[in-house]
Amino acid sequence: MKVSWALLAIGVVLLLFGAYASWTAGRLDRLHHRVDLARASLETELARRSALVGELGGSGILDPASSLLLLDAAHRARTASPEEREQRESALTRAIHATGTDVEPWTAELNLAMRRVQLARRFHNDIVVSTRDLRRRRLVSWFRLAGHAPMPSTIELEDGR
Repeated sequence: MKVSWALLAIGVVLLLFGAYASWTAGRLDRLHHRVDLARASLETELARRSALVGELGGSGILDPASSLLLLDAAHRARTASPEEREQRESALTRAIHATGTDVEPWTAELNLAMRRVQLARRFHNDIVVSTRDLRRRRLVSWFRLAGHAPMPSTIELEDGR
């Protein structure tokens, strides 16, 4: 009789452990999916900002030097390789601030685009931090619950904060 109770207790513990591991793996999968969605949202906001800056640079409202600086920075940000992306987007932010783009019809729209980039980056980085925290837990690393998914990384930009 003692053996059957011990086996039952071991079975219950293993069942609870398996349920917890399965729940953790599902949570980790959902977090990785959210990281991908947040990254896509950030990419969209960066593209919108770059397009808006390109329109402003080509509108003829600014002086030629400012227009050229903005057009060049926007083009470099759009065509940057993944390794250069953060640097190019930061350079675009610096160019926006350096040119004094306080042109009345464009100010509100450009400020909104800059704010949306800030929020998208912050949201992305918060999700990345949550995912990394979960992946650093012993259970996740010992039993490789993350599978072969790469460790997500934060995006550091000068985004005008």
